[in-house]
Amino acid sequence: MRNNRQRSMEGDIQLLIDYLRQKNSENPNFFYAVQCEDDQFTGNVLWADPKARSDFAYFGDTVTFDTTYRSNRYRLPFAPITGVNHHGQPVLFGCAFIMSETEASFVWLFNTWLTAVSGHHPVSITTDHDVVLRSAVMQVFPETRHRFCKWHIFKKCQEKLSHVFLKHPTFEVDFHKCVNLTESVEEFESCWFSLVDRYELRDHDWLQAIYSDRKQWVPVYLRDTFFAEMSITQRSDSMNSYFDGYINASTNLQHFFKLYEKALESRNEKEVRADYDTMNTSPALKTPSPMEKQASELYTRKLFSRFQEELFETLTFMASKVDDGDEDRITYQVSKFGEDNKPYYVKFNVLKMRAACSCQMFEFSGLLCRHILAVFRVTNVLTLPSHYILRRWTRNARSSVVIEESSADVYTNYLESQTVRYNTLRHEAFRFVDEAMKSSADSYDVALTALKEAAKEVLNAAKNDGRSSAFSNGRNKVASAGDKGTEKFSSGTRMVQDDMDKKIQQLRNEVERASRKCEVYRANLLSVLKDIEDHKLQLSINVQNIKISMKDNL
Repeated sequence: MRNNRQRSMEGDIQLLIDYLRQKNSENPNFFYAVQCEDDQFTGNVLWADPKARSDFAYFGDTVTFDTTYRSNRYRLPFAPITGVNHHGQPVLFGCAFIMSETEASFVWLFNTWLTAVSGHHPVSITTDHDVVLRSAVMQVFPETRHRFCKWHIFKKCQEKLSHVFLKHPTFEVDFHKCVNLTESVEEFESCWFSLVDRYELRDHDWLQAIYSDRKQWVPVYLRDTFFAEMSITQRSDSMNSYFDGYINASTNLQHFFKLYEKALESRNEKEVRADYDTMNTSPALKTPSPMEKQASELYTRKLFSRFQEELFETLTFMASKVDDGDEDRITYQVSKFGEDNKPYYVKFNVLKMRAACSCQMFEFSGLLCRHILAVFRVTNVLTLPSHYILRRWTRNARSSVVIEESSADVYTNYLESQTVRYNTLRHEAFRFVDEAMKSSADSYDVALTALKEAAKEVLNAAKNDGRSSAFSNGRNKVASAGDKGTEKFSSGTRMVQDDMDKKIQQLRNEVERASRKCEVYRANLLSVLKDIEDHKLQLSINVQNIKISMKDNL
């Protein structure tokens, strides 16, 4: 059954459908769908233009579904579906108009939108705090982490607790500190109960409700999931901001189309400018670190600036080993020099070059934190390991050529392998020394002798290209002072053996030369592929600039 609002809007909704039908006729990749029940139009419409569908393929790991735009005239929710691109800018994945905000409507919308974007489920989704939305998300995205928008909850807090804000000016600051600045579940729980007791709000129904849902909006519970945000305390740029300045509560359908297209055009222009800056300007480096140079060539300008900030801050942090753990995993305590702040703890697997920090910044944002970078600095990790470079944050995020960053740069690969070997040897050497020092003086003498012998073996291996000196000495002792026949036989055997050794060494040298040539050819090929992608991007930027210039001239 249609309600009065649906009947009164039939004319305007028809304008929307006509607009979408025209867009689809101009480009078949423009997707749109309308929901019908019992041959009756429900008023729910969803669409995604070709760019939105393409962008989701590159940046669809985290999604925001925003139902805060409403028309005063009809209270019709306009719901954009957005994300974050490689410049940290909001990017559009689709839009909907929803007449009936029922669970069935949202389930239809999410399922239809998945069809539009090829059925790929995001890692995380952010929505307004709403029980109906939560139920729909659980049905359609059972494996996706669902978060309620914290800033919408803060805004609702001002409405629900307006009397507390007036009576206690310090409440807002205390509330924000409790939510944003606590760094563990235990710390948040303690702070929360202290807050509600201090302001006598323990029995407040709305506060009890949001506390019950705390695992879906309080940052300390969400840091282990990717949301593409650079800071726990910042507001997500994608939430309620893509159409800011264009569409608001007073916008009706008749004016919507023009404002919608202006917003898309403005966002596209900003992305083109960011692409141009990334491809045609070089950031100033603050350190001689190979890691900083590597990051400046991989990340977009915006993301490199954020990474550079973390890297530069490591100069003021100290990392000290507190626990060897098992053979390969070491725990470091990282704290700021000269300040009595709470320390962070980094667990570092030396052999696998993997680290995990208690702040969980990498899990939340996809960029390494200053604490892990400080541990990398003291353990001689010179470049970013490839598994810590998220493609979605790089300048080649949209590239159709998939290139593993670890193999795209031979020099980086070399530094990384050197660092792994260095850390492995140092780790084993320290364990050897620790064991020797725990024992008697005799064990010390044995260990010292073993180290000297090992040093000789390493030196011989370096001189003889891996050939064991013990083997050579043993072979030379084959000839002994005996009869002439035995001597001649030994001499002949030695000559044959020497010839074989020479041929084997020649083959080894040829293999090594061929391997080096392959590395050079591969590096050149990857360089050419990158140049092609950069050229394609530059052409796209030039086309967009020409369009912008033509529009300005008109």
